[in-house]
Amino acid sequence: MRGQTPSQTIGPFFAHALTAGATAYRPPVCGDLADEACEGRPIRVEGRVVDGNGEGVSDGMVEVWQADARGEYRSDSGFRGFGRFGTDASGRFRVRTVKPGPAAPGAAPHLHLAVFARGMLNHAFTRVYFSDESEANRSDPVLSSVPADRRETLVARCRNGEAIYDYEIVLQGKRETVFFDV
Repeated sequence: MRGQTPSQTIGPFFAHALTAGATAYRPPVCGDLADEACEGRPIRVEGRVVDGNGEGVSDGMVEVWQADARGEYRSDSGFRGFGRFGTDASGRFRVRTVKPGPAAPGAAPHLHLAVFARGMLNHAFTRVYFSDESEANRSDPVLSSVPADRRETLVARCRNGEAIYDYEIVLQGKRETVFFDV
């Protein structure tokens, strides 16, 4: 076997084959999970992936999947339910979708994320809950299983009542986002 392949090295291979961005390649998935005709409240989740020093991860990749506004995991012509996108030079990302409904009794609306980054041999799984769903968040069994002082790392903040949520994924350190073993 000659040379190294992407599966043997830790490197910035994401932009070439998996995410839309600086290359001419345009993958079939991106950060737009719903179009204007889709049922539900349109929202955006904007944020950054940062390392332990608070520096943006410029070549990261985030996958997101979610239930639709009725809490069902499905896709149709207006709702994809899955997206994949790269981070920009500052580690920023943006997801355009609809606010998910609760996928199970007692569950709070949330997004599922898988985070890939340089230096991480395995991707990390997390969830994004919404700050304006505090009552549902209190009863969510997964969020409730997280130590109380760490739960805030899973909550996206609503921007002044707008349909925009701010969320930061911290890969390590004191403010590290809670990641789940799957």
